[in-house]
Amino acid sequence: METFTIRLNSVKDAYYGFIVAVLTYVKKKPSRLEAVETFMNDIPDALTSDILGFISEQDDFFEDAAPSRAEAS
Repeated sequence: METFTIRLNSVKDAYYGFIVAVLTYVKKKPSRLEAVETFMNDIPDALTSDILGFISEQDDFFEDAAPSRAEAS
């Protein structure tokens, strides 16, 4: 994960919140890390918005979301 973190830091417009968000997402499942790494390999000049956009389009993006108040009841 250290190598991936270094790679995230090298994204042209990287910022702390971006790095934390991506790491939080990919640590949940190995397949997530693989997908984001593949995306970054395919588009080496991707900006933070490109990477976050890719992540937000994944089928499992909302699996980690907190339940709404209606769902929690």
